Amino acid sequence: MAIRPILSSLARHRIAAGLIVAEVALALAFVSNALHMIAERVERLNVRTGLAESELINLDLRAIAPIEEHEALTQEDLRRLRALPGVKGVAVVNQVAFGDNNNNSGVNNKPDNAGTRAGAASYEGDEHFLGVHGLKLIAGRNFLPEEVLNNSAFDKAPETQVPALIISKELADTMFPGQSAVGKPLWVFNGSSTVVGVVEALTNTNPSFARTRHALIAPLRHSYRSGTYVLRVEPALRQQLIRQATAVIREVDPRRSVRRGKTLEEMRSSYFAEDRSMTWLLAGVSVALLTVTAFGIVGLASFWVAQRTRMIGVRRALGATQAQIRQYFQLENLLLCGGGVLLGMLGAVALSHFVMQPQGTPALPWLYLPIGALLLLLLGQLAVLAPARKAASLPAAAAMRA
Repeated sequence: MAIRPILSSLARHRIAAGLIVAEVALALAFVSNALHMIAERVERLNVRTGLAESELINLDLRAIAPIEEHEALTQEDLRRLRALPGVKGVAVVNQVAFGDNNNNSGVNNKPDNAGTRAGAASYEGDEHFLGVHGLKLIAGRNFLPEEVLNNSAFDKAPETQVPALIISKELADTMFPGQSAVGKPLWVFNGSSTVVGVVEALTNTNPSFARTRHALIAPLRHSYRSGTYVLRVEPALRQQLIRQATAVIREVDPRRSVRRGKTLEEMRSSYFAEDRSMTWLLAGVSVALLTVTAFGIVGLASFWVAQRTRMIGVRRALGATQAQIRQYFQLENLLLCGGGVLLGMLGAVALSHFVMQPQGTPALPWLYLPIGALLLLLLGQLAVLAPARKAASLPAAAAMRA
């Protein structure tokens, strides 16, 4: 089919044609970046923590009066909590996934800040840490009881050296690529510590902003005053055990209360609430913009069919088939949408570079451009299909009389 008559017709309707091109370009620029942002947020929502999330409860305590014997009270808390039916294990840790604290440490594989350096989420706990959290040890061993230091003593003597570390596989691969990390030293805290174990996965406490899964566990024993109680329980008993554990804390010493008692799944849901809302908002705006674009194409095509009734009748009288009339309008729409797609690709890249990246969003992957372009071209063809069919079904005689 000759394109020249189509171009001549579009030239006579520059404003209407320009509006469709601009609408398609705007839709592609926005939708491409929206799809990228949705994919980023879906990846965050599905982040793998490495933890037994469905079995974990976190209890944050606070004292309502001065208490000196916090370590003795912590041991009594642990004894009673571990005795509750349905409790598989209890540990006291300095921070939890999706929690308020976000402790990180710089790690080197050589002394004096030489060699490879990386930042890692810095967890602290005793020999119960791995079992309570459900972490999978893929190399080495757990901490030995004699390797665990009291955090209070460590704080008073900052020159104390931490004897052992357990690290995540991703940190091990960064520090010792192609080698086993077990038995090797890492320089962190106040000197070198020996890697005694590697876990398959352990997330940062703030995974929305952490680009890596570097994490380490140091053998430091906390009390309720400096840490959080983590309970691994039967999933069906989680809410019941939160109430029972709260009562136990009050029984041991009524000068304390549970500031927050939540399941890890509840903490995860609260943490990602904004990401979920933004995902639905971006999806809704994208659908609305595509719908408006489709209606714009339908309206313009219908208008042009009405304006070209005589031209359609002449072409039918000269032997044009219904398929040829339909193809005329579809090709015309393809040219318009094609021009909009080209402008939209440039707009998408500009929007990503000047607006999205300064906000911390990674650069728009090129794959989203052809996906968005194909989506808009397909939408244009579907939108013009009904007006094109209407034009093709006009009888030649009736079209000529009109």
